Order: sequence, then structure tokens, then C-alpha cells
Amino acid sequence: MNIKIHSIHFTADQKLLDFVENKMSKFNQLYDNIVAIEVFLRLINDQSANNKVAEIKIDIPGNDLFASRKSKSFEEATDQCIDALKVQIIRHKEKIRGK
Repeated sequence: MNIKIHSIHFTADQKLLDFVENKMSKFNQLYDNIVAIEVFLRLINDQSANNKVAEIKIDIPGNDLFASRKSKSFEEATDQCIDALKVQIIRHKEKIRGK
């Protein structure tokens, strides 16, 4: 599984990169056929407190899964994306078993 992390409009520190990579590596336990994961961490030029966006795209055979969340911290936004993607993976696995 290939994990790519992109930080847009800012430079991510090593602690944040390690946090995201650690979280993404756990997806292998949930689903074996993941080809690649791309994580986009974006800082929005907005005056509100929720100006950090995490977007995660998971490439799996036959389909791509995607989640995007906005929050006050990148860690919180990443966790929210992971929760949404877990639901999508479970639905995808049920769909495959049904065929």
C-alpha cells in the first residue's frame, strides 16, 4: 500500500505527518486490497476557527473511496475522515460479498 501525504498552503511538521501515516497504515487491517491512499491537508484562508481541511482518497480495485472534513485541527479532521471511510469500506465489502 502506497501512502502519499500532500500539505497545501502550509508546510506540515513531522509530528503531523507521522500521525497521519500511522492512522492510514491501520486501514490494511480493515481491507486487504488497498492499492494507494492519498491524503490532502489543506489550510483555508478563512477567519473562522474551522479552517483546516483533511481529504482522503483510497484507491481500491474497481472503486475509489473519498472523504473530506473541515475542523479546527488537522488531527480532528483526519479522524472524522477515517470514521467516514470505515463506513464506506464496510459497505463496499458487503457489496462484494453479496455478488
